Amino acid sequence: MLSLEPLHNLKLEVFEPSDVVTELSVKNYLLFSELEGQVSAFMCERYLVEASNFYTKLDTRYPLHMLDEDSYDRLYNRFLELRTDKAIETMQEDSTETQSEEELSLTDFLRTSSDILTSEESAPIIKFVNALFYQAVKKRASDIHIEVQEKRGEVRFRIDGMLIKNADLEKKVVNLIVSRIKVISNLDISEKRIPQDGRTQIKIAGETLDIRVSVLPTFYGERVVMRLLMQSSQIPQISELGFNNELIGDVKRLLRASHGIILVTGPTGSGKTTSLHSFLREVEQPNINLLTVEDPVEYKSDNISQIQVNEKVGLTFAAALRSILRQDPDVIMIGEIRDEETAAIAVRAALTGHLVFSTLHTNSAAATISRLADMKIEPFLISSSLLGILAQRLVRILCDKCKEEDAVAQEYADDYKIPKDAKIYKSCGCKACNYSGYAGRRSIGELLVMNDKVRDLLKTTTDEHSIKTELEKDGLKTISTQLLIMLLNGETSLDEAIRIGLGND
Repeated sequence: MLSLEPLHNLKLEVFEPSDVVTELSVKNYLLFSELEGQVSAFMCERYLVEASNFYTKLDTRYPLHMLDEDSYDRLYNRFLELRTDKAIETMQEDSTETQSEEELSLTDFLRTSSDILTSEESAPIIKFVNALFYQAVKKRASDIHIEVQEKRGEVRFRIDGMLIKNADLEKKVVNLIVSRIKVISNLDISEKRIPQDGRTQIKIAGETLDIRVSVLPTFYGERVVMRLLMQSSQIPQISELGFNNELIGDVKRLLRASHGIILVTGPTGSGKTTSLHSFLREVEQPNINLLTVEDPVEYKSDNISQIQVNEKVGLTFAAALRSILRQDPDVIMIGEIRDEETAAIAVRAALTGHLVFSTLHTNSAAATISRLADMKIEPFLISSSLLGILAQRLVRILCDKCKEEDAVAQEYADDYKIPKDAKIYKSCGCKACNYSGYAGRRSIGELLVMNDKVRDLLKTTTDEHSIKTELEKDGLKTISTQLLIMLLNGETSLDEAIRIGLGND
C-alpha cells in the first residue's frame, strides 16, 4: 500500500526491474530504486495521477512510496541521464566522422582517466560534461558557453578571445547538462528563474582547474558560461607576458617602489588581471603583507590574503579597502576601481606608504588620467600618488604554417597609414591552428611613467588629447603604433589589428 506521508531527504540509486520498460515508467513518472534491500516504486504528489495509473498496470506489486519533491527530482534526473545515454552515444558516433585523429582519443581518455571520471560517475551526462572540460583545456579555451535556442542548443569555446562553435545539442540534452553543471557547482537545481553564480574544481591529467560558473535564465531556458582559471602556480612571470624588453624593464623599476599606485587599463579580456597577478608574484616576499580585494577572486594563491567582494552584505570594494588599511598591509591589489569612493581610498592608501595595484576600463594611458580626474581626484593628488599606467591589449598572432600575403585596399592604406609597398599577411586556417588562422596571443602595451614632465603637464590640464600629444613627443609608442609595427612585420593580420585598435589615435 502507498504511504501518504512522503519520505524526506533520500538519495536513491536508479534500479531497472526486468519486467518494466524503463522508458515507459519514466514517461509516467513512476521510478524504481532499492529501499532497505527491497525493490520499490516511488512517486511524488506532483505526478500522483500518472504514476498511480501506470502502477495499476504492472504485473508485479512492488512496495509503493511517496517521496518529497527534492528526493524525487534527484532520482528523476538520474533516470533522465540514463535515458539519454543512447541519444548522446548516437550523437557522438555521428560527429566522429568529422573529427580529427587527435580528437578521436577523447573516448579513450574518458575510458581510462581516473581524474575527472570514476567508476561511480559513469552516467552519460557526466561523461559528456567531463569531455567538454577536457576538450576546452586541450584547445586552450578560456571560456565554455552553453547556449539554448528554441529547438536546439550549442556549445561554444572562447579561444584566443574569439568564440568558436564546438557542438550542436538537442534541447533536452542541454537541460540535463545545465543540471549537471549546477550540481558540481553547488547551485540550486530547482531554481530556474534567477541568475546563479558558483565555482567548481576539476582535475585533468593531474592538473587542478578552477572553474567559475554563471547560469542565466533566458527566454528559451538557462544558458551557462564557465570561465576556466589558472592556478596561482601557472601565472606567468612579467617577462613571459609577451611585452617588449624595454617595457618589462620599466615595469620592474616601478615595482621596486615602496608606495604609489600602478594602474593596468584596457577593455574586458585584455589580460589585466593576469598582469596584476604577475606583478604580485614579482613583489611577493616572506617579509611583506599582501592583501587583495577582488570581484570575484580569480586566481587562488597560498601566500596572499584574498578578499571576495560581496555587495549583498555590504562588502563593497570601498568597505573592504577601509578595513584592509587597518590590517597593516605593504601591498594592496584592488580588482577594479569602479567609483569615486574606491578611487579616493586607493589614492589615500598610496600616499600613506602602501604600494597599490588596480585596473580601470579605459582605452589608453592618457585617458586614464582624465578618468581619475572625472572621479574627483585632484590633479596634484594624481601626480603625487601615481607611479605609472600600463594600457594593454592581447593580439592574436598569425599561424606561420598557413598565413598568406594580403593585398591592401587604397582606402584602408590611407585610413590606417599603411605604406603602399607594405607586405602584409592574412589568416587562412590549417590543422595546426585548429582552422582559426591564428596561433596564440601576445601582449602589447603602452606605459606612462609618472615623471617631472607629466607632473608639470598635470598642473595645467587633464585633457586626454593634450597629454597623449606630449607623451608621443617624449617617445611613447601607442598601442596603435605597435599594432602597425606588428602588421608590417607579418605577425598579425589587418582585420585583427583593426579589431584591437589600429588607427584609434
